[in-house]
Amino acid sequence: MKTQSPLARRFHLVTFLRLGLIVGALYDFGFAALMTFLPEWTSRTFRVPLPSEAFYLWLIAVFLVMLGTLYLAAAQDPRRYSAIVVVAIGGRFLGFVALALAASARPEWAGLWPLAIADLAFSVFHAATWVPLRA
Repeated sequence: MKTQSPLARRFHLVTFLRLGLIVGALYDFGFAALMTFLPEWTSRTFRVPLPSEAFYLWLIAVFLVMLGTLYLAAAQDPRRYSAIVVVAIGGRFLGFVALALAASARPEWAGLWPLAIADLAFSVFHAATWVPLRA
């Protein structure tokens, strides 16, 4: 039975972490675009009300683009930008908590569950690929 060298294992973890950060960035960019250009479709699909002012969606979209851009920077060198990876892990987990609480409190917002699960999946994936690199 072959065993993987520690160096090869680290290489694979860094590669998966980088890919996860890139996918997370694309997810954020896509959602920002949906909120900006197709707010009614997004509202219907995820069964959540639109804010009374479009400005709030635009502001959230700007934050998502900023976050996605930071993820792309971290994907270039996750060890150098480890603080961004920590924010990605914690932020995605807090996103899961916030979305899950909202979906639990308001049954008509059940469309938030897929977004909550996606945030949890990103958080777990980033942690699973980053934490072993810290050892």
